[in-house]
Amino acid sequence: MEEKGTVSRNFIEQIIDKDLEEGKYESICTRFPPEPNGYLHIGHAKSILLNYGLAKKYGGKFNLRFDDTNPTKEKTEFVDSILADVRWLGADFEDRLYFASNYFEQMYEAAVLLIKKGKAFVCDLTADEIREYRGTLTEPGKESPYRNRSVEENLELFENMKNGMYEDGAKVLRAKIDMASPNINMRDPVIYRVAHMTHHNTGDKWCIYPMYDFAHPIEDAIEGVTHSICTLEFEDHRPLYDWVVREVGYEHPPKQIEFAKLYLTNVVTGKRYIKKLVEQGIVDGWDDPRLVTIAALKRRGFTPESIQMFVDLCGISKSQSSVDYAMLEYCIREDLKLKRPRMMAVLDPVKLVIDNYPDDQIEYLDVEMNLENPELGMRKVPFGRELYIDHEDFMENPPKKYFRLFPGNEVRLMGAYFVKCVSFEKDETGKVTEIHCTYDPETKCGSGFTGRKVKGTIHWVAAKTAVRAQVRLYENIIDEEKGVYNEDGSLNLNPNSLTVLDDCLLEPALADAKAYDSFQFVRQGYFCVDAKDSKEGAPVFNRIVSLKSSFKLPKAEG
Repeated sequence: MEEKGTVSRNFIEQIIDKDLEEGKYESICTRFPPEPNGYLHIGHAKSILLNYGLAKKYGGKFNLRFDDTNPTKEKTEFVDSILADVRWLGADFEDRLYFASNYFEQMYEAAVLLIKKGKAFVCDLTADEIREYRGTLTEPGKESPYRNRSVEENLELFENMKNGMYEDGAKVLRAKIDMASPNINMRDPVIYRVAHMTHHNTGDKWCIYPMYDFAHPIEDAIEGVTHSICTLEFEDHRPLYDWVVREVGYEHPPKQIEFAKLYLTNVVTGKRYIKKLVEQGIVDGWDDPRLVTIAALKRRGFTPESIQMFVDLCGISKSQSSVDYAMLEYCIREDLKLKRPRMMAVLDPVKLVIDNYPDDQIEYLDVEMNLENPELGMRKVPFGRELYIDHEDFMENPPKKYFRLFPGNEVRLMGAYFVKCVSFEKDETGKVTEIHCTYDPETKCGSGFTGRKVKGTIHWVAAKTAVRAQVRLYENIIDEEKGVYNEDGSLNLNPNSLTVLDDCLLEPALADAKAYDSFQFVRQGYFCVDAKDSKEGAPVFNRIVSLKSSFKLPKAEG
């Protein structure tokens, strides 16, 4: 049993505690090192918030560093989007914004040092030959015929590589470690390649570029990172990480720690797939609200607090597991339910006329912003003779236990009066076009009326003051019944992932809503003003999430 006052630590915090107690580090420094080759997604949010959270918890530093060592896929657009995402999540890197490309000179010098120590050599084998020589998981590799070149020859060849004397792929620099190692990553890995590419940061200064496994430990060491926290696929690369910092001779080498990635069920996170969806026009950009990039979640209406809650609920472990998307939806509902006003919006309008209400009268009713949070106060909502309600709130021939409007039935108009349906009109197709009611002025909400009761309450908007808006209803872009991928590797797309409603009517207070403002629409769900397509006086609302879900948090043990 834990002693009173102790706090449960995840395994990373236990390692940090031990390192600090033993004096390995005086303070800690973590980093988030994205490659700017696409937009970040929800899985990256876990890494950002974990690394920032640890630095904050231990009074240390958190760095943001772009691992831009591969100019073939990197763009300034991706750099800008990542900066925006990290800032939006609240991970404060202060003035510690770094680029791996700013360390190219030190990396080159480190490679020269390894050559001088006899720990690296220039190899002329092709990529296919290197793979062939590498061996298998059960058989050792074979040494390159170029492995025993002299230090002098290797220095000259490497400088020639740097000076652009060879074509792409003609030569590489490899670490000289152990071709019989049981860990394939230690079998003389390539640490530099020739690539005549223009780099987004360094231009055409370099035509050789370091490989990730060589560059990353050097970047960490230069920046004074103490705990280099990465995902589990790098666990087998850790011996090479340690070899690099040891052989290059860093005095306070960083420590690599691996944790399990965050996997969400039935979502697309692969940059290759998202890129294809964007290029084919299936989505309207990397920030399309049907995606789970951080930019898309922000545009849809998720909050940094909801994503932090989600990451906290997922926890940190070494075990790979998948999390239901419904848990992310649970987190945004929990975050918004007490913070946001509950407004009236009619998504499928049909006119309701109160026959005995004065023709030209507009009455302003006091309506609570949020029934669960009185601190949000009240608002004035205009009410008149002609209103709009949702089509589904009226039925000509209702089933049992239908308590909304039908001929002869009485309901409460939310925040207003009791109304009783007396007649209705249809068009030639049989669709109801107008409902006629009478109201009882004694039943005004808040009047203290204690007479008869009604079982149904419906929302509405006044016809004269209603704001017309487009509302977008999003579903998963993946067909959940079929799974994410087809047998040929293509995506199983849901043809109904987006429904656009152009003639929705909202209460007038929503006319001035700004980008990213979010609200609960009564009985409809949580909605956010789209930041991309909304215009002044013509708002577009994205449904963030519906009101209810079958998701339940697992009960705590004990």
